[in-house]
Amino acid sequence: MTVRACVTGQPVTYSRSPLLHGYWLKAYGIDGAYEREEVPPEMAADFYRSLAARGYAGCNVTLPNKEIAFSVLDEADESAAALGAANTLWLDGGKLHGASTDGYGFIANLDASAPGWDGARNCALVVGAGGASRAVVHALVGRGFDRVVLANRTLERAETVASLFGPRVRPLAFDRIAEVMGEADILVNCTSLGMKGSDPLALDLTRLRQEAVVSDIVYVPLMTPLLKAASAAGFRTVDGLGMLLHQGVPGFRRWFGVTPEVTPELRAVLVDDLRAKGQLEA
Repeated sequence: MTVRACVTGQPVTYSRSPLLHGYWLKAYGIDGAYEREEVPPEMAADFYRSLAARGYAGCNVTLPNKEIAFSVLDEADESAAALGAANTLWLDGGKLHGASTDGYGFIANLDASAPGWDGARNCALVVGAGGASRAVVHALVGRGFDRVVLANRTLERAETVASLFGPRVRPLAFDRIAEVMGEADILVNCTSLGMKGSDPLALDLTRLRQEAVVSDIVYVPLMTPLLKAASAAGFRTVDGLGMLLHQGVPGFRRWFGVTPEVTPELRAVLVDDLRAKGQLEA
């Protein structure tokens, strides 16, 4: 019997998850399907409660439904419980389970793209305090960083997010970033700055230690202005596409019973899609 999963949210038209999971289904010869379901917030709770009746083994959840999905879970893993949000749902024993795999994808991407990036684990500097930022901060704390500095243009928002994680996460006003850049082992952009059509994230990278890694969760364009500047200055850089690829691994394993690999061939498929849609470069 064909195993079905889907991506849900509003909108889902532009989601690349069907391309990702479709590639794996074909690569592993699995009798499965991965579909799109447009699910507005007012219908989301009922939709997730009725996954089995709709014939789905599970689903991914995109904006704006991640917190709604979490609210209807029977069982939440540690990541979802910590963030109060879930992006990956699956059925097991008649119960609806959920996880947040964004942090997993972020860390797995760094491990694959910049081996040894976490050799020091003294200080991580994260810019932006939105939903993705919370997953990244949680992952960095879990990896054992002594200090995660969370900088945001609205200090109060950074303080709110930092309060979720205890004393190792410290809020910082955006205009004080220069004061801590010299201590950072990794700099992560979790804002939309640098995304195609947006202003760049302008930082003085000369303040960074040469061993620091610069990462951006934006992947349209693939090389954001921040990553271009960092690469030109000789820093190791990690783009956001790998985070998208790696975050899909746990869900695929839950739904289809195979742990898929993130390969250069898979990345090339996604890069070709970006190029075809004119999104490869700014």
